[in-house]
Formats: sequence, structure tokens, C-alpha cells
Amino acid sequence: MNNQISRRSAIRKMAGSAAFLGAAAMNASAVTIGELKPLKLKGNIRHSVSRWCYGGLSLDELCIAAKKIGIEGIDLLGENEWPVVKKHGLTCAMCNGAGGISHGFNKIENHDGLVEGYKRLIPKVAEAGFPNIICFSGNRDGMDDEEGMKNCVKGLKRIMSVAEKHKVNVVMELLNSKVNHKGYQCDHTAWGAEVVKGVGSERMKLLYDIYHMQIMEGDLVRTIRQFHQYIGHYHTGGNPGRHEIDETQEIYYPAVMRAIVDTGFKGFVAQEFTPTRDPLTSMRESIEICDV
Repeated sequence: MNNQISRRSAIRKMAGSAAFLGAAAMNASAVTIGELKPLKLKGNIRHSVSRWCYGGLSLDELCIAAKKIGIEGIDLLGENEWPVVKKHGLTCAMCNGAGGISHGFNKIENHDGLVEGYKRLIPKVAEAGFPNIICFSGNRDGMDDEEGMKNCVKGLKRIMSVAEKHKVNVVMELLNSKVNHKGYQCDHTAWGAEVVKGVGSERMKLLYDIYHMQIMEGDLVRTIRQFHQYIGHYHTGGNPGRHEIDETQEIYYPAVMRAIVDTGFKGFVAQEFTPTRDPLTSMRESIEICDV
């Protein structure tokens, strides 16, 4: 499964008619790349942005806009897209992996195909000079959490020697199973942390998606402080709706970002929300909000 396409499809279902209203608002007040003003960033957060949220822009356009704002990375790209970000002097902060959200490491029958895919991709990620590749637990489909955890550990251990050799992080994403990804197994931080501990490699990490974990757990700051050693990447998004991260939603992102900085985190924080207004303006504002 192409992770980029699957994410876009999920958001389409979630947003419904709101997407059309958002598109109208974008067209009414669009800002061109040339009109974007750079931000004077503090340097405490390494900023990235997820490609799939900006389908109205070509990857070249997104890279130009991101670089102008001060963003270092683009998330969730396939290997055919990597040369574009490199051309613009950016990095792919989180590369697409094998399998997909529902087709993950919690099923033994998936392991051989996933292992083959990751063993092929990890050296390419390293050769490109990128730090991370994403992976998923897969859906429960009636499986209990203990069995799913054991299966994930067993499958992921098979690719760790390659990840360690090439110094690439394999990062399992935490997603909500309440609203967007029904049945997804890695839906709580503590469960994901047990997988990381079971794999037992410095190259195995979690992607803590703030939007998804607000839905499943809340208590974001305390959770980040408790489990930060297992987290290798962060995603943002406003709740409810997964739109802008400003005052229109319930998460106070400056406090969350300060907690992340306080843990000594040196990885990337990627904006992953679907804009309802002009996308470039919203992207710039999100970086300004998160740059603590």
C-alpha cells in the first residue's frame, strides 16, 4: 500500500464537505510562494511538513515554500520523490516504508513480505542520507494486544541488523483507533513503548502523533515526558478535525512543544494537518506556533 495515498483517502472520508469549504477559503485568500515571509527560527525544533497534506502543490512548489519559511524536511515520501527534496537542499525526515497502516507487523503472515521490503528500502534511505523510515503495527482484526505485541517484536527484530548497520531509524506510528483508523493496534503510547523495548535496538522508535494521541489518551505533556526515550519523531494536527493547530482547536501546542524541547529531543516535528484556509499561510503559522 502507498502510505501517502492511504492517508489522503482517510482524510477525505473524515473531512467530508468541510474539505470543499476549506478549498473555497484557500482560493479566496491564497498567498503565493513569492509572498511568503521567512521566519526567524529559534533552532530548538527541527521542522518538517507532511507531503500528503498539500496535494494542491507540486512537490517542487512545496519544497520551495518550505525552504523559504525555514522548514528543513518533508515527511512521507516514496523513493521516487527523494531526488526532488535533495535538489532543494531539504531532507525527507520520514520515508515511506513497506506495507501500510492496516498491513503491519502484528500478523506473522505479513512478516516475510515486510522484511523483504524493509531490507530493500533501508539501505536506500541511508544512501540518500535520510534518518527515518516509517512502519505500522497493522489492525487487530480480533487479535489481542499481547499477541500483537509479540508478533511485532518478532518481525521487527528481523530488520534491526540492517537498520543498525545503515544507521536508519525504523519508526512505528501511534494512531488513533477511535476516529480515523478503526482497529489499529499501536494506539496507545505504553503499548508502543513495550514494542520498542522488546525489539531492543537503538534504531527502533515511535512516531508520537499528537493529534492521534490527544484522541486516545490526552495528558500529552505528561506522556511525552514519561516515554520520550522511545520517541523518534512527532506529528501535529488540530483536534477535533485534524486541521490548523491554532486557537480554533483544543490542543495548546506551545506547551506541548516546550515539553518536547525539555526532553532534549533532537529529531523532527512535522506538521500533519489538512488546511481549511490558505495552505501556505496555515503552514507558516503552524511553524511559528511550534517554534518555542
